[in-house]
Amino acid sequence: MSEKNMGRLAQDMKREIIAIISRLKDPRLAGGLLTVTRLDVTPDLDVAKVYVSVLGNPDGPAPVIEALNRASGHVRTEISRKMHIRKAPRLVFVEDDGAAYAAHINELLKELNVDGQEAAPSENDGE
Repeated sequence: MSEKNMGRLAQDMKREIIAIISRLKDPRLAGGLLTVTRLDVTPDLDVAKVYVSVLGNPDGPAPVIEALNRASGHVRTEISRKMHIRKAPRLVFVEDDGAAYAAHINELLKELNVDGQEAAPSENDGE
């Protein structure tokens, strides 16, 4: 399958996974903000690695990732039905901590500028 088609398939699959996850009734998934950030599919459609960002969950992301991996068979079946594909890839849910890392960096930057002073503008000699 061409690279363009694989990208399109991954985006369609990501959209369907988001819709299916929102309908799951597991109480571990209701505790915080759950976002599917990225989906990587192998060229032979054997495995799809789904990167999930979990924010605001009091127990952390581990129970949410575990619940998603336990429901991966159901999600795989639903994807196969919705997308009309013969072979749906095996789904592996992985934590993506990019959003948490960005929030941590923002906090560090706020601490650096805690007194409200801005750096003096640099003078350009070429003008």
